[in-house]
Amino acid sequence: MLPHVFQIRSDALPESVIHDVLSNSRRTTAIRKLRTSGGRIGVRELSEAIAADETGQSPAPRRVRESVYASLHQTHLPRLHELGVVEYDRARKEVRTCQHARDVSRYMEVVTGYGLTWTELYQALGVVTLLVVLAAQLDAPVIGAIDPLLWTSAALSAFALVTLVQLWKGSRIPNPARR
Repeated sequence: MLPHVFQIRSDALPESVIHDVLSNSRRTTAIRKLRTSGGRIGVRELSEAIAADETGQSPAPRRVRESVYASLHQTHLPRLHELGVVEYDRARKEVRTCQHARDVSRYMEVVTGYGLTWTELYQALGVVTLLVVLAAQLDAPVIGAIDPLLWTSAALSAFALVTLVQLWKGSRIPNPARR
């Protein structure tokens, strides 16, 4: 759970609602596909992508594509629309992300053991690196005594180490959809 202090917007979706949204693999895959498609996608393309993900076949069998399309059209997209996660235009058969998509996406990221997402960890590492290298360039006490090139090399090594840890941890997480 995220502490209440970290909620920036007062209109963010409650955690219980987000967990309900993400409890269904089709909704989760739909949101993920929307994120990778620039925030807008046709319902047919979305249903084909979800069906291919579920079956591991591309294209997926027709009956699976039709089943996914029907469940998206009748259940999942109207629910996500109602919550403000997506805007579902039934007439144009298009879906696009809305304000609360970011709330849900936050919970889709893998979190480190320290409660940060990997994205937040990389951002923090980048900011710290920038400040340290800048301080070295400006000859700040203690930090300025070490060559900025050495600080930069250390930062790149830290990024490489964090990336290796992320890849190693990610390879150990079983994917239930592939079983």
